[in-house]
Amino acid sequence: MPFSRRIALLAGAAALAGLARPAFAQDQAPAIRVGTLENGTVAWEIETIRRGGLDIANGFRLVPMILAGNPATQVAMQGAEVDTIVSDWLWVAQQRARGTGFRFLPYSTAVGGVMVPADSPVQTLADLHGKKIGIAGGPVDKSWLILRAWSREKLGADLAEVTQQVFGAPPMILNAAETGEVDAAINFWHFQARMQAQGMREIMSVETAAGDLGLDPSTPLLGYVLRDDWIAANPALAAGLARASRAAKDLLARDDAAWDALRPIMEAADDAEFEALKAGWRAGIPAPGPVDAANAQKMFATMAELGGEELTGGLATLPEGLFWWPE
Repeated sequence: MPFSRRIALLAGAAALAGLARPAFAQDQAPAIRVGTLENGTVAWEIETIRRGGLDIANGFRLVPMILAGNPATQVAMQGAEVDTIVSDWLWVAQQRARGTGFRFLPYSTAVGGVMVPADSPVQTLADLHGKKIGIAGGPVDKSWLILRAWSREKLGADLAEVTQQVFGAPPMILNAAETGEVDAAINFWHFQARMQAQGMREIMSVETAAGDLGLDPSTPLLGYVLRDDWIAANPALAAGLARASRAAKDLLARDDAAWDALRPIMEAADDAEFEALKAGWRAGIPAPGPVDAANAQKMFATMAELGGEELTGGLATLPEGLFWWPE
């Protein structure tokens, strides 16, 4: 099925799903199309916005366009099939440097860490010497690069040189940690939350490593991607999206009942996993306000030193105007 045809069908399904909301909202509020994954954690914020009418209250109608994976969301954004997606600022920076006009509105600071079984003798990163680490996201995963930088500076040894690495998709790394195929694992935050719920423990967080390196761990890594020309043509909608996102975060930060409404789409295996996922998402809520470009550049430089062109796409510095916040 052609990509644009698939988008149209999904948009229709999303519109039908919203029929229970006030008719005036469907008829009068302009739509913001957000490309997202069916079971991704971004869906939790989207559902909170739509369920609470936070989109309508801010002058728009949020229409989720369910796509098959992160590459598909990026393709949809590049092809203007959607108005926004959530991605990391490194990808947005690469795209902006190529002339797309993409910009970044903060969404989350959530990062993971290094996890080991509860009964593991490993207590610190130094104890991983000669052991096997499972890593989600590949050799240029940002968490892995920051942890490598920490080990080089604080231990005098690069984790990549003193350990054996196994790279794979997050579910595969989760399974490898559960079965003992690896001695430690670095996974995306929501998979780490599941690991914690199963009794695994964290020996170092990426947040701690970043802080020790003099980086600002409050720098949001994930954000809504917007286009310069779309913002210019729809300033009220762009500002409304920022307000609705913030309102959803504020609600989820304080109201456990709002999480109870989300539980059916969170796929939590039990109460412990549900609470771990909730705590992990809340921990990733960024402070309101724009990203500090200087702090982001410093983090970029640290990761680029180890990740090279495979990570940076040839960028030496982050492009001007990358970070956006409504005035």
